[in-house]
Amino acid sequence: MTRLLVNRRAALGLAAGPLLLAAPARPRAQARPDRVTFLTDWRAQAEHGGFYQAQAAGLYRAAGLEVELRTGGPQVNPAQLLVAGRVDMSMGSALESFNFVREGLPFLTVAAIFQKEAQVLLGHPGTGLTGFEALRGRTILVGAQARTTWWPFLRRRYGLRDEQVRPYTFNPQPFLADRLLVQQGYLGSEPFTLRQAGVEPVVLMLSDAGFENYNTTIQVGRATLANRREVVQRFVDATLQGWAQYLDPAGSVADAHALIRRDNPEMGEDLLDFGRRMMTEAGIVRSGDALALGIGAMTEARWQRFHAAMAEAEVAPRALDWRAAFDASLVNKGIGRG
Repeated sequence: MTRLLVNRRAALGLAAGPLLLAAPARPRAQARPDRVTFLTDWRAQAEHGGFYQAQAAGLYRAAGLEVELRTGGPQVNPAQLLVAGRVDMSMGSALESFNFVREGLPFLTVAAIFQKEAQVLLGHPGTGLTGFEALRGRTILVGAQARTTWWPFLRRRYGLRDEQVRPYTFNPQPFLADRLLVQQGYLGSEPFTLRQAGVEPVVLMLSDAGFENYNTTIQVGRATLANRREVVQRFVDATLQGWAQYLDPAGSVADAHALIRRDNPEMGEDLLDFGRRMMTEAGIVRSGDALALGIGAMTEARWQRFHAAMAEAEVAPRALDWRAAFDASLVNKGIGRG
């Protein structure tokens, strides 16, 4: 499940406490709503659920917006379409924002939905895969994009070797045929597929290894943010409210799932439910800074730490102006805090 880490988002995939929602945005007194196009990073799935919930529940409409959610896919590069001006905003990651800065492109991140990276490594039970240290000497199936992003981080941190890596083609058969293989995956997708095949996989989350990539971010051009800041703010607020509703265990997501299946007819309800549950159980959206600052939270301290880790892994330049990769002024307002 690409872009840097997400050009392949496999199709689907907490803190306790009261759910705090910001008051719905009041409609603007205008002849027509402001139009916004937002491009996701893969085909519609549970990991996009908050955006679809905001659409289905009328949160965008209540905020005076007419939002078109466009879906990504294997032949779609959200960053390229954003840079080309084909969409107003797109889904991305912190690493992608570092690339914008490195390439001198005037685009940045304004909200980070996923506080934890949902990429995982999967192994067979009973093979001694007890943690990342146990990866040494094992054959690991890794996709091309991952080899230039999180793999260098793991390799350096845990003393792994490039010779261990074999291509991952997003086909589970090699893994199912060899109990000693380890493969990459996406928390709400491959574990579901493997369980359907009778394997209860060992799941190692990259976030547990200290890989602090913000993911499922909202990216926008600096000019758009400057010229339509109030519109972008309303989109961000309604989106964060959508995520708060989508992850509310007492709430209904039937209409959001219907929209997801409309955009991706191959998406089954059982897979959607699995992905939503995995995000909740793992704290993908509600963890870390989001517990106090609300869904979408970003902090300068975390951006600095992540840049330092990526520079150490030789994924990002040490001299990169990492502060230019984000603007946290639209988030950290407590929406969906819980």
